[in-house]
Amino acid sequence: MFVELARKRRSIRRFKDQPVESEKIDSIIESALRAPSGGGSRPWEFVVVTDKSLLQQLSKAREGGSAFVNDAAVGIVVCGDPQKNTWVEDCSIAAVFIQLAACSMGLGSRWAHMREKMHNNSRTSQDYIAELLDLPDNLSVQCIIAIGYPDEDVAPYSKEELPFSKVHYDRYGQK
Repeated sequence: MFVELARKRRSIRRFKDQPVESEKIDSIIESALRAPSGGGSRPWEFVVVTDKSLLQQLSKAREGGSAFVNDAAVGIVVCGDPQKNTWVEDCSIAAVFIQLAACSMGLGSRWAHMREKMHNNSRTSQDYIAELLDLPDNLSVQCIIAIGYPDEDVAPYSKEELPFSKVHYDRYGQK
């Protein structure tokens, strides 16, 4: 049931030094390719990285915001075509599909946001990743989803911890 999966999924910061089976990676990518997109535009493209050297370099893509990618078995770089109106939203949906698919297979994941972030004082994360992965000029990087076998247990939020005060019915302010 989807609600059980949503309850279970948490961001994982530490991964085991264990490869992810290619069948699982293929299923995760299939899930991402099935994500909805505005008008069926499918503006996303994915670069699946399993090479440890590339993962180590990707972990430096965003100062202070992507170090955990170094320990992941897989990094999926989610890119989109900014010429498509809903590319940011569509890539975000695909990234969530990636995370939920990973969780459903006993894998952990964590989102590293890259869009409009800096690699260092003079270079964007976009430019750094584009050069590293030979991305074409028409693609922008939304995020990197780090995936691997979790090396930590993160408890689900209890129902009591959920911010139900942010839910309104019919009109804002009505509970």
